[in-house]
Amino acid sequence: MQIIKGFKRGEPTFIATLIEDTGSCDEAVPLPPCIEHVLDTNKDVMPAELPQRLPPRREVDHQIELVPGEKPPAMTPYRMAPPELEELRKQLKELLDAGHIRPSKAPFGAPTACVTRYGAFDWLVMPFGLTNAPATFCTLMNRLFHSYLDQFVVVYLDDIVVYSDNMEDHVEHLCKVFKILRDNELYVKREKCSFAQPIVRFLGHTISHGKIQMDSDKIAAINNWEAPTKVPELRSFLGLANYYRRFIFNYSAIAAPLTDLLKKDRAWNWSAACQAAFERLKLAVTQEPVLALPDFSKPFEIHTDASDFAIGG
Repeated sequence: MQIIKGFKRGEPTFIATLIEDTGSCDEAVPLPPCIEHVLDTNKDVMPAELPQRLPPRREVDHQIELVPGEKPPAMTPYRMAPPELEELRKQLKELLDAGHIRPSKAPFGAPTACVTRYGAFDWLVMPFGLTNAPATFCTLMNRLFHSYLDQFVVVYLDDIVVYSDNMEDHVEHLCKVFKILRDNELYVKREKCSFAQPIVRFLGHTISHGKIQMDSDKIAAINNWEAPTKVPELRSFLGLANYYRRFIFNYSAIAAPLTDLLKKDRAWNWSAACQAAFERLKLAVTQEPVLALPDFSKPFEIHTDASDFAIGG
């Protein structure tokens, strides 16, 4: 009935259908026996279910800075339908049994507490959704892997990249990473991991031995981008293109007509120069340039240049 009414009112209508995929997927390439042995030895770090207990005290505690003299806001329970209340009871029981929350008598309903019709509860672990939670977790991971950072480990939040020159070193590096995770009761999901890969995708880049490229999905997104019609759309496009600026020679000079439109009090005027700059950036990205990773054992040369609209080096 709602679809018919929408048709009569001339509203745009979209219909989605689900089709069973009966095609067979390619089998994963078997891992080398030495890697399989490492994974089997460290399977306790990759359990199917997380331990239902309070994790140990960490080196880093999450803190919420309060404005001096201010108090956290009080909150009333959200209204919920019966199915939602049933799910709430289920999740509260699971969190209580695991020791992740405890009943609270605090008069506040800050982000670290949840107020329900079944009572208020405090978090004993850092939950999702807190503004500074990513920074706190990143600080913890950097401390734990400090000795290995930029030696054979790169960490970004909960993504850990272990890189090695050969398989023998890779086995040793993986064992060291697993040991740190085990010693600190941190766990990973086996199905979300990949091991002994010649090519990895990380933070919007495709990285192989000595080479780095733009992620193909991001290239497609830029290539299919329609010409902006207002400032927010242009800002979104430049935000993505700017992320890959080191792949684009003379990026600032090419993008100058577009960045001028973002200046304060500048009237929107999508000129021929803007369209040309937009198309040049898309073309530069779709050429899929490849950068070589630096060899720090060799000397470097720095060439600088500057103009009224760009600085390069």
